[in-house]
Amino acid sequence: MRNNHISARLILMNFLEFAVWGAYLTSLGRYLGNIGLSNEIKWFFAMQGIVSIFMPALMGIVADRYMQAQKVLSLCHGLAGVFMAGAGFYCMSAGDSVQFAPLFALYSLSVAFFMPTIALTNSVAYSALEGAGKDPVKAFPPIRVFGTIGFICSMLLTNWLKIDGVAMQDSYTQLIQSGAMSIVLCLYALTMPSCPVKPATESKSIVDSLGLKAFTLFRDRQFAIFFIFSMMLGASLQITNGYANTFLGSFGSDPALADTFAVKNSNALLAISQTSETLCILLIPSALGVFNHLIRRAYNSKVEMQLSAVSKEWHIDLLWCVNDLILIAAILLVLLLFERHKQQMELQQDRSILQEQVRDMKSHIRAVEQIYASIRGLKHDLGNHALVLRGLLAKGNYEEAQVYAGTLAD
Repeated sequence: MRNNHISARLILMNFLEFAVWGAYLTSLGRYLGNIGLSNEIKWFFAMQGIVSIFMPALMGIVADRYMQAQKVLSLCHGLAGVFMAGAGFYCMSAGDSVQFAPLFALYSLSVAFFMPTIALTNSVAYSALEGAGKDPVKAFPPIRVFGTIGFICSMLLTNWLKIDGVAMQDSYTQLIQSGAMSIVLCLYALTMPSCPVKPATESKSIVDSLGLKAFTLFRDRQFAIFFIFSMMLGASLQITNGYANTFLGSFGSDPALADTFAVKNSNALLAISQTSETLCILLIPSALGVFNHLIRRAYNSKVEMQLSAVSKEWHIDLLWCVNDLILIAAILLVLLLFERHKQQMELQQDRSILQEQVRDMKSHIRAVEQIYASIRGLKHDLGNHALVLRGLLAKGNYEEAQVYAGTLAD
C-alpha cells in the first residue's frame, strides 16, 4: 500500500512539473507576436538555454549540501510561479502597451528558477522510491511518462480554454496559468518525503563544485559527437517551440484560412508531437511485429505472381527464416546493450557508494585522531598540575596548594 501510495504521489508531482512548462512553452511565441514583440521571441527562448547552463548546478549544490531537495524544489517553484504570474499580471495591466524590458525581466527570473526543478523533481522521485524500497531504475520510467501527459494536457487546456472570449494561447492568461500551477507545486513539494542532505566532508574547488570537470568528457570522441547532435536537436526543438505556433497563427490574416483547425487550434496540433512521443515508446514492440507481418505479406504476394509453386515455397521459407533471424538478432542485440548499460550503471553506482563510504571513513578517522590528540594534551596538562601540587605539598605550602587546586576546579 505504501509503495503504491508513493508512486501515485510522484505521478502527480511529475504531471504538475511538466504541466507548468506546457502552459506557455509552445504558445508564448504566438502571444508575443500578437502584442508586437515578434522580433523579440528569440530572446525569450534563448534565455531558457542560458539559465540552464548554470542554475541547475547552483541549485543542485544547495540541495546536496545545505537544504533538503524537496524544500529547494518548493522554493524554486514558489519563486518561478510568483515571477511568471507577475509577468502575466503586468501584461494584463499594460494591455496593448506591453514593453519588452519588464516582461523579459520577469520571464527571465521565472525560468531561471524553473529550469533547476526538472532535475530536482528527478532527485526527489529517486530518493522517495529508494526510501519506499523500490528500484528507481525500474519504477521511475512509468512515472516519468505522466510528465509528458501533463505537458500534453496543459497544452490542450491552453488551446481550448477561452477567457473573456479569447483563447489562452492568444492571451497573457497562459502565463498566469503557469504561475498558478507552479505555486500549487510549490506547496505540494513540501509534502514529499524528506531527502537526505550530504554535507561536504572535504573542501572542493569551485571547478568541482560547479561540475566543470565534466568538460573533460569531450576527450571521448563518441561523447563529443553525441553532444554535438544533442545541441543541434535542442536548437531545432527551440525553433519549433518558439515559432511553430506563431507560424500557424499567421495564416489567420488570410480570410480563407482564418477559421481552419490549424490556425484556431495550433497548440492542439502541436500537441501531436508530444502524443507521438509517448505512443511511439509504448508501441515499439507491437510495431516491430506488425512491420514483420507486412514484409511477409508483401513478399508472399510478389512471389505468388512471379514464381512457380515449388520455387515460391522454397523462397518464402528462406526469406521468412532470414527475416526471423534478423529480427531475433536485433532484439537480442538491444537486450544485450541494455543489460550492458545496466551493469555499467550499477557498477558506477557501487563505485559512488564505495567512494562515499571511504570519504566517511576518512572523516571518522580524522575525528578520532583529533579526539585522541586532545586527550593526550589533557593528560599532559593534568600531569603538570599534579607535579605543581606535589611540589607545594612537599614544601608544606598547604594554603597555596589549596588555592591552586581551587583554580583548577574553576
